[in-house]
Amino acid sequence: MLKHSLLAVTLGLALFPAACSRLPGGAPASEEILKSAADADADFALYTVKRAFLPTVAHWPPTGKQETLGWIRASRGPKTQIIQPGDQLTLRIWDSNESSLLSSVGQKMVQLQDVRVSANGNVFLPYVGEKNVNGMTPELAREELQAALEGIVPSAQLQLDMKEGRNNSVDLVSGVARPGTYPMPDRNYSVMGLIAAGGGISSSLNNPQIRLMRGGRLFGTSVDSLLNHPQKDTLLRGGDRVFVEEDERYFLSFGATGTEDLHTFTKDDVSAMDALSISGGFQDSKADPKGLLILREYPASAVAPGVRGPRQTRVVFTLDLTTADGLFSARNFQINPGDLVMATESPINDALTISNLIGNIFGVFSRAGL
Repeated sequence: MLKHSLLAVTLGLALFPAACSRLPGGAPASEEILKSAADADADFALYTVKRAFLPTVAHWPPTGKQETLGWIRASRGPKTQIIQPGDQLTLRIWDSNESSLLSSVGQKMVQLQDVRVSANGNVFLPYVGEKNVNGMTPELAREELQAALEGIVPSAQLQLDMKEGRNNSVDLVSGVARPGTYPMPDRNYSVMGLIAAGGGISSSLNNPQIRLMRGGRLFGTSVDSLLNHPQKDTLLRGGDRVFVEEDERYFLSFGATGTEDLHTFTKDDVSAMDALSISGGFQDSKADPKGLLILREYPASAVAPGVRGPRQTRVVFTLDLTTADGLFSARNFQINPGDLVMATESPINDALTISNLIGNIFGVFSRAGL
């Protein structure tokens, strides 16, 4: 027994320095960050996130990859199509006159298949010549062409069918079940209508984003925003290109979180509590719920005179999730793209490690009969 007591004293003296300083771990303790923030030469600013602080940080400059694309609001278009260069027309000319210029004996109808509308909007009609139909509806074009024919063949009647060309079609490039080129059935064809025609958005995409290319410009919004705001379901124009892609924004998790990884945003706005959930929460045996840290780096312009921003470009936000204020604040504190979410380790882990170590050594000596 005396040997055991002497051994305990010896171990206590040997491990006392370790108890005074932290043992190696996967993440720092929050007290280490707090202590270094008070140094005169600290190169970062520390802010405790509470209810009163949230309006302040909300006005600071954005960081990371931010969505800066605009979007076109919805409008209502006519339910008719218009003829554009590149469209193909099928003309059926009916004439009951036995001595018709257009048909042979016994033939009542002549069909002109796939008459292409030229770049200047003209089509060629036998005995009439070039006629411009650009910008007309199929019904108006039929009336115009028949009126032109009546001067040559008074008894002729004309039918017109239209097949949309490139200027009356849109491309659905990616992110859907059936990408491809889709003809526009009318001028009231919207983005959501096109996506539905393509079989819907792929379920594998995380917070899918819609991109619209038109006239050399790129527009964008999220699918979630489009579904929740019908006024964003913009009308398409011929030649538009639409593609759906995964949200490229991400944040990092580190320390005593469930997973240490890069995580893409699962929705347009991700809070600190969302980020903790996405990264697997706290490790129950290691994490310190009083020390959830958000590390963020601001541009140099954010600390310029006259700008509402932090004291330093490097900022550490700390949240205490053991209080009601901390929990509510974590639900309202927005994560920016590129943020590092760090769960610190509890200092009690060192004491538990030393205690377990002493217990294991006593067990070994007991089994040895010392």
